[in-house]
Amino acid sequence: MSTGSVVIECASEGFAPHRLDHSVVVIDVIRATTTAMTAVALGRRCYPVASLEAAEELRGTLTEPLVGGELGGSLPFAFDIQNSPAELAGRTDIHRPLVLLSSNGTQLMAKIGSGRRATFVACLRNVAAQAEALREHRRVLLLCAATRGQFREEDQLCAAWIAERLMADGHVSADGPTTALVERWSGSRLDVLREGRSAGYLDASGQNADLEFVLEHVDDLRSAYRLQGGEVVAAGVASPALP
Repeated sequence: MSTGSVVIECASEGFAPHRLDHSVVVIDVIRATTTAMTAVALGRRCYPVASLEAAEELRGTLTEPLVGGELGGSLPFAFDIQNSPAELAGRTDIHRPLVLLSSNGTQLMAKIGSGRRATFVACLRNVAAQAEALREHRRVLLLCAATRGQFREEDQLCAAWIAERLMADGHVSADGPTTALVERWSGSRLDVLREGRSAGYLDASGQNADLEFVLEHVDDLRSAYRLQGGEVVAAGVASPALP
């Protein structure tokens, strides 16, 4: 049995990397980590970036890149696709590496992923695999991206489910808020996310396909995914992504 600790936090505006002795899992279910992991699971390389400038710089170093993402929900000029796992899953040009920018998730990945021994990204697609990959990590930080300064429901649920699995295997909750989140979301049905603020945004902006993709792809990947040299890579053998 494991004898580690796990803590869940939300990275608010101005968040600075801390808990440097922790292995970190970045979570942004709707949509950055889901999009990035979907790209890699399909066989596409994926590079999350922190800014438009970084995206343009990286674009110039790659062969025929696919540049995707959003800022404030809008598609930046000269980008090829939105921050959309559903749209990405429908493409066949997997030879094109994805440069991914989002308002929150990719910026957090870029900030956290530099200089740490272990930085993972996770979403609902690999809750079980991510928990398994963390079994021997003594200190675990499940770090969720804030959206418009809010700790969104889908990220709370994902983090709580991973923490619950770790705690069942011997990790202990590091604080009261983590314990409360695990208790709140334990056994929850996914449909509750349809009532959340992120779901409301996707509905209002005509991007429901991404919400359905998230809800239909739960624990269908058998790999953890980590940040390595600015790239999201599989940390184990992944199952094929569902069509």
